[in-house]
Amino acid sequence: MRVLFHVQHLLGVGHLRRGELITRAMAARGIEVTVALGGHPVPEMPFREANVVQLPPVSIEGANFKTLYDETGAPIDETWRARRTKALIDVYESVRPDVVLMEMFPFGRWRFRFELVPLMERAMADAPRVKCVTSVRDILVATKHPERAQFAAELARRHLAAVLVHSDPKLFTFAETYPHAGEIADLVAYTGYVTEAAERGEVETNDKVVVSAGGGAAAGSLLRTAIEARALCPPAIRDKVWHFLAGPRASEADYAALKAMAGERTVVERFSPRFQALLDGASLSISQAGYNTVMNLMRAKIPAVVVPYDDGEETEQAFRSARMEGLGLLDVVAAGQLSPEMLAAAIVRADARRDRPAPSIDLEGADATAAAIARLIGE
Repeated sequence: MRVLFHVQHLLGVGHLRRGELITRAMAARGIEVTVALGGHPVPEMPFREANVVQLPPVSIEGANFKTLYDETGAPIDETWRARRTKALIDVYESVRPDVVLMEMFPFGRWRFRFELVPLMERAMADAPRVKCVTSVRDILVATKHPERAQFAAELARRHLAAVLVHSDPKLFTFAETYPHAGEIADLVAYTGYVTEAAERGEVETNDKVVVSAGGGAAAGSLLRTAIEARALCPPAIRDKVWHFLAGPRASEADYAALKAMAGERTVVERFSPRFQALLDGASLSISQAGYNTVMNLMRAKIPAVVVPYDDGEETEQAFRSARMEGLGLLDVVAAGQLSPEMLAAAIVRADARRDRPAPSIDLEGADATAAAIARLIGE
């Protein structure tokens, strides 16, 4: 059983982390996974259970997704697109997969259609032995181009064997953010949310306040504001150990500034390979509202304050956090209202509601995804 998994990250590392967890679950079922990695390598996320093939890497500047840059820092052109498409097809020919697993496309990653449509067409030439599958998170980013959403449904109908939605429909349905979901309903399968496995050993209580920034590329202001908000919190919260995780992609300047601001009873790191264990034993969390972090919080069941990232055209985090705040699962501070005073008030509110309901959300999405792919291979 062989899977070729196309993984492309640009701004954060959430897609990488979700991909790692799915890869681990597939490997546990005896599936050989080759990851075609389209972004620059992130050492903290090495995909140890897979064979990683680095494609010519692409990146963006800040949160501007409109211009893609090649490995030299130049805007990509048709020559580069052709070279990368050939590299991806060469990986396909080498692996000879049973399943081609794509992350988000064609419901996202639109700027990579230059290579992903040819990949799907190449796999179709080997159908029905080879099947194409898309891995989609719970919420799609709102688009200003409705024709793309329609074309995605047409591509899905023509090429996909399944659309695996990493959500629990009790919380979010695919149709809420994809207007043509009804046209491909027979392809859609909900896996539950992808996060750490349920069995993680006994919780080691650390009683910390954990402040995390996901990948860290765009969370410098949140981390600095959290340090300032700490001084405004009551002693029972202020005097705990505050553990800051700046993120593997935080700039050197932001990381240095954070360390310079940190006082006593403060830990500052870029990354923790035991993030879930850290949250499991923590007293409270402050973070952005990305898919992976929020599901880590649901697994940990601790009080949490989130500040959704909303730069550019990003709507996903705000949508997710508003729904979950409405269910009483966490507290939200809008990015546009972020200040030390607002954040401190939210921290106090969250800390006071330790009896909030435990989430009744399916969090076993990694294993369910692996099982679904194994079934497709078996067919």
